[in-house]
Amino acid sequence: MPTLLVLNGPNLNMLGLRQPEVYGRETLADVETLCRGTGAELELSIEFQQTNHEGQMIDWIHQARGRVAGIVINPGAWTHTSVAIHDALIAAEVPVIEVHISNVHRREAFRHHSYVSLVATAVLAGFGTHGYALAIRHFAHLQRTAQGDLP
Repeated sequence: MPTLLVLNGPNLNMLGLRQPEVYGRETLADVETLCRGTGAELELSIEFQQTNHEGQMIDWIHQARGRVAGIVINPGAWTHTSVAIHDALIAAEVPVIEVHISNVHRREAFRHHSYVSLVATAVLAGFGTHGYALAIRHFAHLQRTAQGDLP
């Protein structure tokens, strides 16, 4: 069963509490349940992590190389600031799907640039926490296409 690593960056541990008008009322535990359920439905093993420490995120990305089939990442504020995460994602050599709960393009101008998008296979923004399930479904689609199961 392929493994998909779902990574969450800074402040995502505060989901449901921090700015619910922007991020909704679901908690990170709710997101993890959604991801694991979607993965099980699609026969994908889900590893789910969150950190507020950039070095930890980079270590997890490095450890993904040769071990997981892909990465779904909500890098939070590191989206707009971290060349180090950008470089780590390149080094992982797996498909990367970037997820944002809010539509970052309808927000402050500094949120419009993403270092992660430069290496991402796909980007989802503004779908709420449902974007995680969409990302996992898209990854499964990519896997089936690569295996020749889809035209």
